[in-house]
Amino acid sequence: MNKQGCHMTYTHVLKRLSFQSNKIDDMQTVERFIQRLIITITAIMLTTACKNTGQDKTASEKEIYKPGTFGYDLQFLQGYDSLILLRSPEGSAQLIVSAKYQGKVFTSTAQGNDGFSFGWVNYKAFDGPADLHMNAYGGENRLWLGPEGGPFSLYFKPGEDMVFDNWKTPAAFDTEPWEVEVQTAHSVTMKKDMSLVNYRGTPLRLSVKREIAVSSADSINKRFGLPLDAAVNAVGYQTTNTLINKGSQPWTAETGMPCIWVLDMMKNTDSTVIVVPIHNPDQVDFSKVATTDYFGEIPADRLVRDDQHLFFKADGKSRGKIGVKPAHTDPVIGSYDPLNGILTLAVFEPEASSRYLNQEWDPRKSPFTGDAVNAYNDGPLADGSQMGPFYEIESVSPAAFLRPQESLVHRQSVYHFTGDKKSLDMISKRFLGVSLNDITNAFK
Repeated sequence: MNKQGCHMTYTHVLKRLSFQSNKIDDMQTVERFIQRLIITITAIMLTTACKNTGQDKTASEKEIYKPGTFGYDLQFLQGYDSLILLRSPEGSAQLIVSAKYQGKVFTSTAQGNDGFSFGWVNYKAFDGPADLHMNAYGGENRLWLGPEGGPFSLYFKPGEDMVFDNWKTPAAFDTEPWEVEVQTAHSVTMKKDMSLVNYRGTPLRLSVKREIAVSSADSINKRFGLPLDAAVNAVGYQTTNTLINKGSQPWTAETGMPCIWVLDMMKNTDSTVIVVPIHNPDQVDFSKVATTDYFGEIPADRLVRDDQHLFFKADGKSRGKIGVKPAHTDPVIGSYDPLNGILTLAVFEPEASSRYLNQEWDPRKSPFTGDAVNAYNDGPLADGSQMGPFYEIESVSPAAFLRPQESLVHRQSVYHFTGDKKSLDMISKRFLGVSLNDITNAFK
């Protein structure tokens, strides 16, 4: 029975009871009155039951989740958006996706509503004033377009100095919603048409399609070639991002072109370390392997390396960014949070022979000397303000040299593993090429 039906029954019985109570003049009438009183009480109980079922729960009756859990973030975000909730076939691995907030994965969990929420959500941004530079709502997997700097930048108007005061993220992937094309229990496809102008003054008409699909436990096992221990919880998903030239002119080295840029914003701790595998570092000058001075040179106590890895502090206390050139990039970047026992991997498809756009804030530099993978640690700005704290792991597509109606595809998958440390150590050794102890001790 619905709530309206319950209310009608309750009202009807009360009216009958009130009428009959005026006629009590013998024992038989008293008995009938008592019978009707019982009916009334039953009606009240039915009404209360109807009001407390399904979606009619009051705020005080909703389950309360602890900050940091997936359920907490889900309830918070539901106050601003209808959301798209994707579940693995097993049900415990879940994603929160938002078309309203730029088609991003806000966060994920490996253990349902009570499980750890892996993505960084910037709660204060939702009710605050619009930011002139970037509206950082958070999200553990969001799509931007590059380049950020350089002669083909999308973030500075033609002729402007490339300084923070002039930096502005285009609204098309900063604040504007995306359109949902297809949605199932395990995946969603969204698209966004955009009209942009780069630093060279070239108008760019384009469309971006983004498919997000949550992985089953079986597919994760097959992807990693390791049967996950029962003591390990995992969530994984793949994003397939397609960029299409919708204009009438080709994108060339003279006009400039965009690239796909996928960024994963995660929660920092004092002990979290980002691991960037590299190869052939000893055969060339290290400055040709990695970029370590996007926002000033990274101090030696925050970035260390061995023959095959960069280790970068992700404590949210010092703003800095690093990148690795495509010829030296492995198809994975990761992080380890020993405090919460979380191993995170982002898997992508670098193309060593392709040209990548330089994203540095300097229009004088060659536009095709960019990085294929990046990592960012948030920290205070010069004025003491701070967006986070959080950290990011990022992957980038090659430059999109596309003729009209041609497309470029960039895929990135994200995996979070928690639980038995021995099993996580095996995964880390196999895919990052380093043990958890080596990661933990990198700065000791």
